[in-house]
Amino acid sequence: MQGIRMSLRSLLFKSRAEREMDQELSFHIEMQTALNVRKGMSQEQARTEALREFGGVEKFKEQCREAHGGRRLEQLLQDLRFGVRMLLKQPGYSALVVLILALGIGANTAIFSVVNGVLLRPLPYPQEDRLVVLRQSAALTGQEDVGVSPVEMADYRARSRALADLVEHHNMSFTLLDRGEPRRVRTGVVSWSFFDVLGVKPILGRTFRPEDEKPGAEPVLILSHEYWQSQGADPKVVGRAMEMNDKTHTVIGVLPPVPRYPTEDEVYMPTTACPARSGEHARTMRDARMLTAFGRLRSGIPLAQGRADLAAVFGQLRADHPEDYPTAEGFQAALLPLREELVREARPKLLILLGTVGLVLLIVCANVANLALARLLHRQRELALRTALGAGRGRIARQLLTESALLALAGGAAGLLLSIPALRLLTAFAARFTPRAYEIGVDGTVLLFTVAVSLFTGLLAGMAPAFSRQDPTAMLKEGGDRGTAGGRSLRTRNLLIVFQLAASFMLLIGAGLTLRSFWELGQVDPGFRPERVTTAGLHLDWNRYDTEERRWVVLDDLLRRVKAHPGVISVALGSAYPLDGESTPWTNELLVEGHPPRPGEAAAPVDLRIASTDYFNTLGIPILEGRVFTDADHADALPVAVVNRSLAHRFWGDRSPIGQRISLDGGENWRTVVGMVGDVKQYGLDSKAADEIYRPFAQYAIGGGNLLVRSDLPPVTIEKLVRDSMRAIDPEQPVDGVRTLEEARAESLAPSRLTTTLLGVFAVLALVITAAGIAGILAFSVSQRTHEIGIRMALGAVPGDVRFMILRQAAMLVIPGLALGMAGALVLTRVLSSLLFGVEPTDPVTFVAVSLLLLGVAAVACFVPARRATEIHPMIALRSM
Repeated sequence: MQGIRMSLRSLLFKSRAEREMDQELSFHIEMQTALNVRKGMSQEQARTEALREFGGVEKFKEQCREAHGGRRLEQLLQDLRFGVRMLLKQPGYSALVVLILALGIGANTAIFSVVNGVLLRPLPYPQEDRLVVLRQSAALTGQEDVGVSPVEMADYRARSRALADLVEHHNMSFTLLDRGEPRRVRTGVVSWSFFDVLGVKPILGRTFRPEDEKPGAEPVLILSHEYWQSQGADPKVVGRAMEMNDKTHTVIGVLPPVPRYPTEDEVYMPTTACPARSGEHARTMRDARMLTAFGRLRSGIPLAQGRADLAAVFGQLRADHPEDYPTAEGFQAALLPLREELVREARPKLLILLGTVGLVLLIVCANVANLALARLLHRQRELALRTALGAGRGRIARQLLTESALLALAGGAAGLLLSIPALRLLTAFAARFTPRAYEIGVDGTVLLFTVAVSLFTGLLAGMAPAFSRQDPTAMLKEGGDRGTAGGRSLRTRNLLIVFQLAASFMLLIGAGLTLRSFWELGQVDPGFRPERVTTAGLHLDWNRYDTEERRWVVLDDLLRRVKAHPGVISVALGSAYPLDGESTPWTNELLVEGHPPRPGEAAAPVDLRIASTDYFNTLGIPILEGRVFTDADHADALPVAVVNRSLAHRFWGDRSPIGQRISLDGGENWRTVVGMVGDVKQYGLDSKAADEIYRPFAQYAIGGGNLLVRSDLPPVTIEKLVRDSMRAIDPEQPVDGVRTLEEARAESLAPSRLTTTLLGVFAVLALVITAAGIAGILAFSVSQRTHEIGIRMALGAVPGDVRFMILRQAAMLVIPGLALGMAGALVLTRVLSSLLFGVEPTDPVTFVAVSLLLLGVAAVACFVPARRATEIHPMIALRSM
């Protein structure tokens, strides 16, 4: 600190410091002179001897300035001022470099903002490293998360010694009436201490208390921050009454903006307020696994110890209840860090994008270094003159690095501005994979990253020109040999171009593979016809429509009203619709008559779907064998089912499934298979078709689902028709989620589309910069070889020969670049395998296409310099020698 203060004092109060130094030197000289006089010297001799003994005064001053540090700061300021003047003298060069740097640094800043907000920033919870998710899975049946039942929650709470608390969450949708039209809200059903375990404090009101979860307690709600804002952000909302499920609920609190996991709920209620959670089956049956369990490790308990404790508890449960944890299903229980779970899907994609923009930044550095080397040749005489006047190599290098750093900082500032609008696209991209997307933004960490990247880029791009060798004697000669002086510079520029080509090839391969993957995904047959089909969500009140008969009367009435409208081709009801990104599988264990499970073998899990009579016709699902549901399949008729081809092949092979009997409740009730339909990609075009069973809506009228309307009418007309029809039946029942199935299909492709777009943008950016670099170095080469080309043409060389010479020089750059890029791509594309569908990381078509594209771009980049070479007149070239 003392040295810094002295340096600043010498810099800010330079005149005063110089006066004090002169006074101090004069004092020492006078003292030495007086001492020499006492030795018998004359006054003049004594002063001369004092000056001789003291040494050079100016040299001593320089040593003092160096000791105080002021000289270094002064030189730095001089370098900065001189650098600014030099860059302003060449505004075209400076603007081009700043633009290139802005693109590279801006891309890195934007991606780092996402990585920082999603992967690096701590969760907004106190002691977030102790928060865990308890997950049960059935590995041998392919179920990564089978949920946890309330009975199991009680066992884990009672037996675990590592968890300070364990809380539950599950999601339901309920109809909410609040000063307006009824709307369906996603409701998180949670333990009373759920927010206490997470450490979330409300911004308004309070969270749940133990008495809120007691049976018969007054119904209460907590609003999420997002829902509260969407409804007007009323600061007096606490205490407001809202009607839900024919019960009046009181708002007791509003949450802050925190990640909503595992589902983005709008409101929250205690467990006892949920009809499904408080039912007898959920409370008493161990297999009623409908919950997600969150916990907090006790203080001082590491995650490894917590996992060992859970393994011991799960082992006890499996020993006590072997029938509920069949070995054949591979039941397991695990503790997972909450932070890792929140970003599990987003991490690989973001790291791939971060690596991609890192390559772009290196390409930018190489291109800027090339531009700086070209500019250096125009400054050779200036730099050689400074060297001849005493400036050392370090001093020259420092000046050039200072100019490079100034350009990089300007490019960083411009890149930061460019990154802000790009964050909107990136936030939407990240939101598809993690609930932490709302935390993305430009903060102090991002600003520091931008400054650090800018300085790093400036130093990296400035190293080649700063440490290139100059021969001051040769360059000071009038008409010095510029071709010789630029020889080493040209070789360096060639190497940088080869690197740019290799890096661009790797980026183009990545973009090409994801583009091919996206194309393949778009060609997948979803198993249904989404054209002209509109869907709307229907959810009947649980309390008002508490029997299947009452529910079916309302739903059947709605079907008839909509179907009677002119322009409607067909209408149906389904428990869900294909490619609904928010629906979760409704699985059941299937028993097939005549095929009982072997000892120790679990019943087969299958997807269950509820469908009305026109469901398959409306969606355009092909009927492969037998029939589908008709009006004759009412509640009192023989229980029937329709299976898809995947399930039929699994259990009956090549035999017909028609007439076979199956059970979904362990053999208590049996239903007859009457038809087989085609497979449908329910959960994504890149997913395998699940084994599915369809039941008639009339025989199992659930309280909600989706209305599906095939019509030539516009979607907005269909929406109004459905809302008006439902309002005529029951004005308090909401209709939500209106969309077309074509929109659903496009939405299912959105993550792949965004990934492909981002990689494509970065690859094109790298390609443009590389092409500009190739054109620049060839143009430079032509200018350096003007005399040689003139002599060749004077001796009879034809333009074709000159063009061939220039193109051969380009080939010496392109071919090694392609070779290095191909070797790197074969290694790096393995990382992309998790993002690809229907294409191998070493896809030969992509490699050939990218190679041809890069060769074509290189040929175009070579065209202008090659043509310019043929336009050189021999006499002009010889006259300029």
